[in-house]
Amino acid sequence: MKRLIEKGLMFGNLIHVSSPALVERYNRALTHLTGKQTQLTDFHIDISGYSPEVGDELGDMQYLNQGGCNRQFILLSTAQKSAPLLNAKFSMSRSILRQFITENEAQLFALTTQDAVAGELLNSVYSVSDPARLLDIRKIEIEADTTSGTVRDAEKLGQMVDRFMGEDDAWFDDVLIADMIGLAQKTGDVTRNPVRLKQMEFRQENFWTAHFGGAYLFRDADKPTVIARDKSALNGLGVENVYGFNERNWIAQFLDRNGLVEPIVKARGIDAGAILRQKMDFIVVDSAQDRGIDLTGATRREIRALARAHAEALPEEFHALQSLVRWAEDEGPWPRIVSNHPAYFYTIRAANHPDRDLVNMLLAELAPKDVRQLFICHKELFYRLYAGWSDTKKSYVADFLEREYQADKAGARAALFGHDAPLAEERAEDLIDQVGPWGALRQAKPSAGSKSKKKTSKKKKPKVKGPWGG
Repeated sequence: MKRLIEKGLMFGNLIHVSSPALVERYNRALTHLTGKQTQLTDFHIDISGYSPEVGDELGDMQYLNQGGCNRQFILLSTAQKSAPLLNAKFSMSRSILRQFITENEAQLFALTTQDAVAGELLNSVYSVSDPARLLDIRKIEIEADTTSGTVRDAEKLGQMVDRFMGEDDAWFDDVLIADMIGLAQKTGDVTRNPVRLKQMEFRQENFWTAHFGGAYLFRDADKPTVIARDKSALNGLGVENVYGFNERNWIAQFLDRNGLVEPIVKARGIDAGAILRQKMDFIVVDSAQDRGIDLTGATRREIRALARAHAEALPEEFHALQSLVRWAEDEGPWPRIVSNHPAYFYTIRAANHPDRDLVNMLLAELAPKDVRQLFICHKELFYRLYAGWSDTKKSYVADFLEREYQADKAGARAALFGHDAPLAEERAEDLIDQVGPWGALRQAKPSAGSKSKKKTSKKKKPKVKGPWGG
């Protein structure tokens, strides 16, 4: 992992805490939340205030996330909004924290000049030891205040001011006036500079959780569905459709039926051929690792030379993507890539909808040889798989990500996952919509969110056909 850390690919964008004042504030907040303290004078924190160095010192890497359910946080600066979230247990936690900081940035900036802000992401459950509890996670609220209770005192002072201004005899209430003066000395003038954090509530129907081996919950689909790495760990979940990663046909039909994915070759505003060729390169790298070939300093030209030299030994995914590139560049026939083909999930990406990041995360897990998408969309899995790679593959991947992704993160994401709205006249004449694999299938199936009127008591085995097959 040292190679990733040195290149800024792991623990990147963490906030450095080194001043005695900030360390002291951090310890006050840490004591307030957990009853613990750190003796470190220099450490780094993520968006939630979690520090891997402090976790290592305390012997508790979940010291701000006991039970992995209601994440606690410590804010020392609004700059934390750009930091990653380490040891995430739910896919929505970072976006919620980032939105909270952004929406309250002015107030939090003022509060953190004097003290740390400590809080918690609260939902309706306190433990997910039972898989059924995952279905109870719907509404998440944020509770936050400084360690000295500035927000609470400001709210109380505001109520006193309203009472003082609204009651005729309040001018003669010496106790009320004394209390107001005492609180104002701590909070300042709340009439001119109100200290109030927005009461924010977040509803999350679809999300990923690291619990039970990793699972994706889609509760607002046409039929609530869970896709899990270890299906057996979710016994008793109470959802009709629970698919394991090996049930590729069911997963493909679910994604297509709900309009959650689109073929890369159909996506607007991207260079589909270049994206597919890069995926092919990653597959060559993976195959070269298995054959013990040294990839140190390998260029794209050298990777493709390897592909030519070892073409017969390359896996099915490579040859299928090669056929798709030929078709996309008008140099070959339409390839038949059905949903149970090893290359299938390499050929699609999330469509333009609110859960596209979640779907791209799922696709990264279903197509793990695409190390770029894996790193961007599912870092937890990337780091876990990286630890088991050969040194030559580690070196190649780290160099590639530093060169091709770190230099322009926003541009890389836009090129891979951005969405441009197609013009109406272009859609009407689009060859893929007329004869491509998705058009006919999508017209025959209900749109996302629609309810099926026909109920069956027994699942039918899905046909081995899908967006790429006939």
